[in-house]
Amino acid sequence: MEKINGRLLNWASILEPTTREQAERTAAMPFIHPHLALMPDAHLGKGATVGSVIPTDGAIIPAAVGVDIGCGMMAVRTQFAAADLAGQDLSVLHGQISRSVPLSAGRYNKKVRYSAEPRVEELRAMPGIAQADGAAHNWPLQLGSLGSGNHFIEVSLDEQDRVWLFLHSGSRGVGNKLASVHIRRAQEWCRERGIELADRDLAYLEEGTPEFDAYVEALRWAQRFAALNREEMMDRVAEQVGRFLRKDVERLEQVQCHHNYTEREHHFGRDVWLSRKGAISAREGQLGLIPGSMGTASYVVAGRGNADSLTSSPHGAGRNHSRNAARRLFTRADLERRMAGIAWGHSDAFLDEHPDAYKSIDVVMRDAAELVEIRHTLHQVVNVKGD
Repeated sequence: MEKINGRLLNWASILEPTTREQAERTAAMPFIHPHLALMPDAHLGKGATVGSVIPTDGAIIPAAVGVDIGCGMMAVRTQFAAADLAGQDLSVLHGQISRSVPLSAGRYNKKVRYSAEPRVEELRAMPGIAQADGAAHNWPLQLGSLGSGNHFIEVSLDEQDRVWLFLHSGSRGVGNKLASVHIRRAQEWCRERGIELADRDLAYLEEGTPEFDAYVEALRWAQRFAALNREEMMDRVAEQVGRFLRKDVERLEQVQCHHNYTEREHHFGRDVWLSRKGAISAREGQLGLIPGSMGTASYVVAGRGNADSLTSSPHGAGRNHSRNAARRLFTRADLERRMAGIAWGHSDAFLDEHPDAYKSIDVVMRDAAELVEIRHTLHQVVNVKGD
C-alpha cells in the first residue's frame, strides 16, 4: 500500500499519472472521510476513478457511483465436473445460453418470463418505482438481459475441475437513465449554489435535501434491480446447463456482489456513504468475485477486512487501453489464438475485450494480497458476450 497523501491510499502497482491525478481531485473534496482508497485495478473513469472507494460524509457524488448502478457479479458452483463436459460440443451450450438471455445493449425480453414475474412485483412495491417508470417504462422487459461491453456469462472450471456458472451485469438501461438524471441534477444543484468544481462530474448532492433523498431512492431501487437481474439470468443459465447435461443443476455454493454502488457503512469512527466504483466489499470472511478478462482466470475470494482499504478489494482486471485503442491494436487472429479451447462468439465485435486491453489479473491479485485471500481459481470453457 502506498500513501499518496493523507487523503489518498493506493494499492495499485500499475497506476497511470492521469488516473492518479483524477483520484487526487476526488480525494480533495471537502466531505471525504477519512480517505479515498485506490484498488489494484484502478484506471481512469468518468467522474471518478474506476477502482476507487469513496467515503463521503453528508453528500454523495452521483457520477462517482456511475451510470451502471449496481453492476456486479454472481457465481454458482454446480455438482458437475469437467468429466461431465468431456466430449460435449460446448458451442451448442453457448448457443442455448445466447438464445435464453437477451444479449447486447438495447436488447430485452419480448415479454416478462414466468421466472421474472415475482421479481418484477418486488420492484413494483419498492420506493423508487415512480422514478423507474418515468425513466424507462419497459424496465420489466429488461430484467434478465445481459448488455454488452465487459458484461458476460461464463461456464468455468475451478482448481478441482468443478463446474461453475459465472456472470457479470448490472441495472441495464433503466439504471443508466436513472443515473443520468441524477448526475445532471447534481450538476444543476452545484451550479445554482455557485459551487466551483475541479471536474463537473464531481458534482454532488447534499444530505438533507430533496434532491439527495430522490437520488438515494433511485439508487437503492436500481441496486436491487441489478441483483434481481443477475438472479434471473442465473436461473436461465442453470436451466440451459441442465438441459445440455440432461440433469437439473444443483447449487452447491452461490456468491453475489455489487461493484458499482453506495451503502451506508461505518468507517474510522463515523457513519459514511461509501461508494465503491469498481470495487467490492471485502469484510473479514466475506465472499466476493473478481473476474479476469476474456480467456484469463477469475477468482472467488474471501475478504481480509483491511480497515485502510475501507474493507474493499478490486473488482476485476481494470483496463489498460480504451475500447477504440484496443480495436486498433489487436487482431481477430490473435484473439482467436488467446481464446483457443473456449466456446465463444468468434466476432470482431469483441476485439475491445481482448485480454491485453486489460491489466494482468495476476498483477492485480498480487497487489490485492492484503485485501483478500483466494478461495477458488476459475478458468472459462464457455464465454457468452453481447456485441
